[in-house]
Amino acid sequence: MQTSKKITVETIVQAPLEKVWKFWTEPNHITKWSNASDDWYTPFAENDLRAGGKFVSRMEAKDGSAGFDFGGIYDEVKLHEVIAYTMDDGRKVKITFKGQENETQVIETFDAEATHPIEFQQLGWQAILNNFKKYVEQTND
Repeated sequence: MQTSKKITVETIVQAPLEKVWKFWTEPNHITKWSNASDDWYTPFAENDLRAGGKFVSRMEAKDGSAGFDFGGIYDEVKLHEVIAYTMDDGRKVKITFKGQENETQVIETFDAEATHPIEFQQLGWQAILNNFKKYVEQTND
């Protein structure tokens, strides 16, 4: 079940747009940042980055107690600008990238789901985005 409520999370990464885009879209990088907390990890990711292409990331608790696939199909991909997709449950997500010199703003808007409170969903997605920011800023490409 879903609602029409949209949630937005954002960050500014201290890195050029090309690096931010690369780290967001390449599976070898996705597996290193795509988790909301240190007790989870992403052992597997694949990404066919084009309209109609599919993606999936496997997210698992390090203690083995839980895990799930996060995936969907891309609706729109504009190099260094926009990625939009539909998740496997039908919800829509749009990410915009705005580069300016040596920093890049990443804005992610997604359809809320009705199972968890809005604040919980926003905190979870923001935590992953914060993890992405930290990974990009601390990793040489």
